[in-house]
Amino acid sequence: MNASAAPEPRAEDRPARLTVGVVGAGRVGPALAAALRLAGHRPVAVSAVSDASRRRAAELLPDVPVVEPARVLALADLVLLTVPDDALTGLAEGLADTGAVRPGQLIVHTSGRYGTRVLDPLRRAGALPLALHPAMTFTGTPVDVQRLAGCSFGVTAPDELRLAAEALVIEMGGEPEWIAEDARPLYHAALALGANHLVTLVAQSMELLHKAGVAAPDRMLGPLLGAALDNALRSGDAALTGPVARGDAGTVAAHVTELRKHAPGTVAGYLAMARTTADRALAHGLLKPELAEDLLGVLAEPPAGPAGTTGAAGAADGPQGDDR
Repeated sequence: MNASAAPEPRAEDRPARLTVGVVGAGRVGPALAAALRLAGHRPVAVSAVSDASRRRAAELLPDVPVVEPARVLALADLVLLTVPDDALTGLAEGLADTGAVRPGQLIVHTSGRYGTRVLDPLRRAGALPLALHPAMTFTGTPVDVQRLAGCSFGVTAPDELRLAAEALVIEMGGEPEWIAEDARPLYHAALALGANHLVTLVAQSMELLHKAGVAAPDRMLGPLLGAALDNALRSGDAALTGPVARGDAGTVAAHVTELRKHAPGTVAGYLAMARTTADRALAHGLLKPELAEDLLGVLAEPPAGPAGTTGAAGAADGPQGDDR
């Protein structure tokens, strides 16, 4: 009788291969470091400023000390720079000036906008630059680590580091997708157009349903939006449905009237998206040309708010505030 195979060692019991540091404990950095820990690497330091970032670090990276950014570089073989896009250039320059960069140190940023050129100050100091952007929305909670399974990462790196970059993505559970340096802004714009604007559209839709008396807008929208997303990913423009794609100008005009009455801040967005939908439906043969003229006439109306105000002024009646 054959002896039983030895059990597979747990990730936390394997010898650590790289020490990992995080500069910027927002929603992304701690999750990626936690995923790397599961792959056998060892988080050793994190920088965090706000109370919220300290709480995230404590939840996702327990027992990992919170230190200054320069100290993170001094302790880690692999450093994750997970700060807002607009802060990345200054951070790279500032860290290079500290003299804490070590030759051969892997420094990764997670910005979708930038490739590796933004890390040139660190590269000149001896660092190995990588751009690994997870195409995922993050909550700052442990669920993010699970969501990395199968998540695509936009990868940009020097040719000699390509295999290392792709290996790190795979270890985090992701799927590497190579993005050329100069294509990064377009790549990021595409993701923002789909994901960020989707949240705005869904939130507006739920607010309108609530005003219409629907008790559980999320329950109503869930199956509909899930099916629409699945159809769109499978079939692209062929999945277009609804009054715009059908050329129902009267229905669209009724929508605009009701939105102006009850939610003037949504009119400009509705008209803009409807025009784009009409153009795509017409180009793909879904919208009949003989119906397009009346429909486009409705959509060409200026997005006036109540009492003759413009759409921009009417937007002041919509949801306000910055909750990032």
